[in-house]
Amino acid sequence: MRIAIIGAGLAGLTAAYELRENDVDVYEATDRIGGKLYTVPFEAGPTDMGAEAFLSRRTDAVEFISELGLKDSLVAPSGLGSLVYAGGRALPLPRGGVMGIPSTGQAVAHLVGAEAAARIDAESDAPGFTWEAGGDVSVGALVRARYGDEVVDVVVSALLGGVYSCSADDLGLRATLPQLAGELDRLAADGPVHLRDAVGNLEASRAELPTGQGSVFSTFREGYQELYEALAEKSGADIYVDAFISGISSSAAGYRLAGGEDKDYDRVILAVPAPTAALLLKQVAPEAASALSAVKLANSVVVGMRFATDAGLPNNSGVLVASGEQGVRAKAFTFSSRKWPHLAKRGGALVRASFGRFGDDVALRASEDDLVDWALDDLQTITGFDGRAAGLEEIYTQRWFGGLPRFDASHLATVEAVRGHLAGTAGIEVAGAWVGGVGVPDVIAGARRAAAEVLR
Repeated sequence: MRIAIIGAGLAGLTAAYELRENDVDVYEATDRIGGKLYTVPFEAGPTDMGAEAFLSRRTDAVEFISELGLKDSLVAPSGLGSLVYAGGRALPLPRGGVMGIPSTGQAVAHLVGAEAAARIDAESDAPGFTWEAGGDVSVGALVRARYGDEVVDVVVSALLGGVYSCSADDLGLRATLPQLAGELDRLAADGPVHLRDAVGNLEASRAELPTGQGSVFSTFREGYQELYEALAEKSGADIYVDAFISGISSSAAGYRLAGGEDKDYDRVILAVPAPTAALLLKQVAPEAASALSAVKLANSVVVGMRFATDAGLPNNSGVLVASGEQGVRAKAFTFSSRKWPHLAKRGGALVRASFGRFGDDVALRASEDDLVDWALDDLQTITGFDGRAAGLEEIYTQRWFGGLPRFDASHLATVEAVRGHLAGTAGIEVAGAWVGGVGVPDVIAGARRAAAEVLR
């Protein structure tokens, strides 16, 4: 069977690998494979400027990586805690809870104050709220209503912003925190529910898990290039870079790609961002293309910096910045050489600065010089570490234009609608972060499902 895959990111390459018994062509509009996984060649060693870790408790992902022969490349983090910069101070990030949503006021009192902490503890005594099982709401709206603004602005948005490049108000609870939504579904069967109960139940269930399961997160010793290069090689697919596909049309023998090879394809997988998929589907699946217009993207920037010394850098894995914090522009710093022991062995310090949330055009308007200056200034303001004095030896700035979809409260319904429309279009499937989630395990699982479905 002749199959075309548009997009050579993790989703596209995973699908190509799964379909390796077929005649597969992969088209990539940029000059490189890997998509949002991007390992750059720093002098000290390969360094990731996109995703830098994945949830290794997802055994399906670990098994897939092992199948590729890469299990021995996986390394664990140091386990050092993170900080939150709020009110002009860098304080410990609370452990427990669900992405910053606590079950007790004590967990976040040092960040939000006694009054806000007391409101959290009183939530169980207040009237419960009605929860629609299977539905979705804004994370920010729900937590603000139950716990107050401080928890959202200082903790929850900081954590979610680091993962999704969006504030809590722009994200759907079920779309981003499905376990919490599922627990609310369960509690709602008995009537009104309380947020504290749902979060506390999830904490208790985690505490009951057996110990000795290894680290929660992992990454690759030589960067994510190990994964995307292995997928490309083992897929056996013909991969065309700098190959811009501008449309898909039906032909007597299947599908034709505008900008692709002069051939017909029996099947097509679109492993591209939602707006690109919408453009490509206009002719063959106009209803799906129209539904996709609801998906918006967030821009972001990563500035990678290597310093000659790490003296004075906090002994933490990184720091998140609370929403609306004055005097700083960065949303987070990852102290990569503190977080990952294999990077610490290189000597010096490796730090990643992150900028940009949904609706913020910093990735579009700022010059590279400005971004680096902001990163150095904010790093010193937040931590006291003077990167200029420490000896800035290498810099790499990566702009992610539309790097992540906005998983708002209507996102899952949009994906379901797109899938429904495509069900009537034989031989076309979609994959990627907007379809099944931003995490590496979710993207891999979604691409494997798409590859199986496209053969039906």
